[in-house]
Amino acid sequence: MPIYKAPLEDVRFVLDEIVGMDRLTALPGYEDATPELVGQVLEEGAKLCEEVLFPLNQSGDGEGCRFENGEVRTPAGFKEAYDTYIAAGWQGLACDPAYGGQGLPKLVNIMLEEFICSANLSFGMYPGLSLGAYNALSMYGSDELKQRFLPKLVDGTWSGTMCLTEPHCGTDLGIIRTRAVPDGEGGYKITGTKIFISAGEHDLTENILHLVLARLPDAPAGTRGISLFLVPKFMPSEDGTPGARNGVACGSIEHKMGIKASSTCVMNFEDATGWLVGEPHKGMRAMFVMMNAARLAVGIQGLGLAEVSYQNAVNYARERLQGRSLSGVKAPDKPADPIIVHPDVRRNLLTARAFTEGARALGALTAYKLDVAERHSDARTRRDADEFVQLMTPIVKALFTDIGFDAANIAVQVHGGHGFIWETGVEQYVRDARICQIYEGTNGIQALDLVGRKLPQDMGRLLRHFFHPVGRDIEAAMEKDELGEFVMPLAKAFAKLQQATALIAQKGLKDPEEAGAAASDYLRLFGLVALGWSWLTMVEKAQSGLAAGTGNAAFFDAKIKTARFYMTKLLPQVNSLFVTIAAGAGPLMELEEAAF
Repeated sequence: MPIYKAPLEDVRFVLDEIVGMDRLTALPGYEDATPELVGQVLEEGAKLCEEVLFPLNQSGDGEGCRFENGEVRTPAGFKEAYDTYIAAGWQGLACDPAYGGQGLPKLVNIMLEEFICSANLSFGMYPGLSLGAYNALSMYGSDELKQRFLPKLVDGTWSGTMCLTEPHCGTDLGIIRTRAVPDGEGGYKITGTKIFISAGEHDLTENILHLVLARLPDAPAGTRGISLFLVPKFMPSEDGTPGARNGVACGSIEHKMGIKASSTCVMNFEDATGWLVGEPHKGMRAMFVMMNAARLAVGIQGLGLAEVSYQNAVNYARERLQGRSLSGVKAPDKPADPIIVHPDVRRNLLTARAFTEGARALGALTAYKLDVAERHSDARTRRDADEFVQLMTPIVKALFTDIGFDAANIAVQVHGGHGFIWETGVEQYVRDARICQIYEGTNGIQALDLVGRKLPQDMGRLLRHFFHPVGRDIEAAMEKDELGEFVMPLAKAFAKLQQATALIAQKGLKDPEEAGAAASDYLRLFGLVALGWSWLTMVEKAQSGLAAGTGNAAFFDAKIKTARFYMTKLLPQVNSLFVTIAAGAGPLMELEEAAF
């Protein structure tokens, strides 16, 4: 049976030492988000995940969702778990108190999301989609729509979805066919089919609110002609309860490789009543609020799966007896040593650990910048924070989901043959993690977004929000002898990133395929440097903690040793990535299509 314990100690370290809780509580409106309060919230969230959600993960995978007479039935226990979840107010944790939310920082909510994704990714899809719908509606909905629908999303009695993909188009939303026709009463009639709609139909809530991309009759071609509409499953009555069924129906659910307890639906809209969200033909602007939030959330899914995969790999490696240590017997009272003594097993475990803890620190910093972008009193500071988030979004989404998939495969490898069978639980993490690299824009699309949009935006201004602080931190660390072995590898990797950036900018101006060919390798290189930056900060804080004699000495010691592994064994991958980038597009593009 798999295991899971929320990594509360590491989360506290990240909040205290990487983000700085004093910086968080200094933001207007977050004065009450003290370390004590946040600690209590996360402890209670950890209990929910460990005791309620995690026990349903494997059974939910085995049972899956069922499609019966046009309705979706979630696995046994999911409805009761969801009721427990919303009764405690978790859905509205970071939502506006004006609509019934608790108004806590987005950072705190994202830390909770990691726990949920480790415990039960399928379950997390349902409240996660609702939060995305809340974000889009709260920013672009009319006052009437907000008052009518946001309280229901915040308290979790109604849920939300995002309906983008159609049978003939995925990423290229400019060719969608779903139509919206004014009904003469202030609303619209929506007709079309959407596929791969997560949480499109289920039995957890009394109503489902679909945010649907569609075209008005006078819409210009391409993405400039897309509008966004709010389409409920049931029309709301005057008293706020669900009324008559709208023209929305689930045609089927997908039989999937993973996240089987999360319903993935084909949704048919036939003259369904909906209301415009935002301006006509400006739907992509509103939908990107959902999409960008979803991309960060998917990155956290990868982090959550990496954590639970690592925990199970370590647990098995401590218990499984096989062979003797190459340096001599370690467990003389046993017929063999535990496999954690073997170098290759330790290489696997440290790889998963170093990537996971580095990603947690980088993810927390990005989440903190979300709060700064929304709450800081200074407009320039808000803009800079928002641009940092824009830059890091494709990296968090792609890098973290790659890390999640790799860690899940490491867990299977450490388990050996036992990892390949369902009963031990880790093969589920591989299947669940695989979708994270695909949805909300494949990781290749994220790489193209990074090199095609984020790098050239405003003459490279977004890059400066990363390059400048990294450069300053490296320069400061160079003055400290105790950081020498950690800062020198990062300095060399950072130089490679700068060279790669200049190379792509130079070649990409002449030939866009050069930038496209380098994109995925560049994102990986960028991400490795970003994790190295996080590790430099963590190791400095851990050294200070040891020197001061405060805190958990074993925890700090493990941080330092894991940082050493990252800097010497993982960060050097930037060298081969740079060579690959420098090779250019020629080897990719010269083979004729007919020869494939």
